[in-house]
Amino acid sequence: MAATDKAFTGSIPELYERHLVPLIFEPYAQDLAEEVRRLKPSSVLETAAGTGVVTRALTAVLPPATRLVATDLNTAMLDVARAHVPRECPVEWRQADALALPFEDETFDVVTCQFGAMFFPDKRQGFREAWRVLRPSGRFLFSVWDDIGANEFPEAVMQALADVFPDDPPRFLARTPYGYCDTARIIEDLTAAGFADVRSETVEHVSRSETPREPALAFCQGTPLRGEIEARDAACLEEATQRAAEALAKRFGEGPIQGRIRAIVFCAIR
Repeated sequence: MAATDKAFTGSIPELYERHLVPLIFEPYAQDLAEEVRRLKPSSVLETAAGTGVVTRALTAVLPPATRLVATDLNTAMLDVARAHVPRECPVEWRQADALALPFEDETFDVVTCQFGAMFFPDKRQGFREAWRVLRPSGRFLFSVWDDIGANEFPEAVMQALADVFPDDPPRFLARTPYGYCDTARIIEDLTAAGFADVRSETVEHVSRSETPREPALAFCQGTPLRGEIEARDAACLEEATQRAAEALAKRFGEGPIQGRIRAIVFCAIR
């Protein structure tokens, strides 16, 4: 993973929240919140909370007495998350590295992480930290994207950018958000971190957009892919976004459009 893959800075957090969250994250957030609700935890820790789509879903289904702590490495993402959660919701916001959590051992009943583990520089260390802060029999619930070939909108965007930059195509999407999807490897990493009981499930949803422009903008300008485009040609961001939109229109139509999204959801018991 490149160091820039974690650079959710500038206008990226707001664009991410406005365009990418409804496009691909919301259905999985609802699923995850429902799984957490069924466990009836007294305390929940969310790592890599991003702009708070799971946080919002959890506040809607958990009793007010539940302790809910939402963390992210990136303060700009947390600032957006705070702005979208009503002040009366009892969320504790903490800037924190998932690989070095600032919490005592055996503190939480549930740890959640939606589409964040792919960004951990050391996956096993991130999993060890989740194991450490969980109480005995606590659950670690997290998701990763399946291979980019199973996620149609980002696949189309990546292919379009390979045409824009044929000598040095941007690889952020395939490398990081869609690059940690080998179930056997992930279970091996979880086992090495201390988890003995691990279950996984492949979950598909449908991503919908009114226009091809929306997913092109979401991926090209609302993720660290933007930095890869600008590093190749700082003046080419809008052209690259338009080329991605044209590729999406060619494959899915002028709009409204829809495409498959697929994730792998894990439950690991301490």
